[in-house]
Amino acid sequence: MGGADVFRQALAGGLVDEIELHIVPVLFGAGTRLFDTMPNQITLEPTSMLDTPLARHIAYRIVK
Repeated sequence: MGGADVFRQALAGGLVDEIELHIVPVLFGAGTRLFDTMPNQITLEPTSMLDTPLARHIAYRIVK
């Protein structure tokens, strides 16, 4: 829904309260790492996790 660069800009602007990651074991080749060039360290608190046969869905709250 946007990409790593848009996410990092929103996070740096203080606009992100929660993150939902949907991890699917599929290799597409190359891509942009989500947390690769973060200017500041962030702390994530897991709020939920659901394992399904095809993916893992994890939600985190950003600790401010």
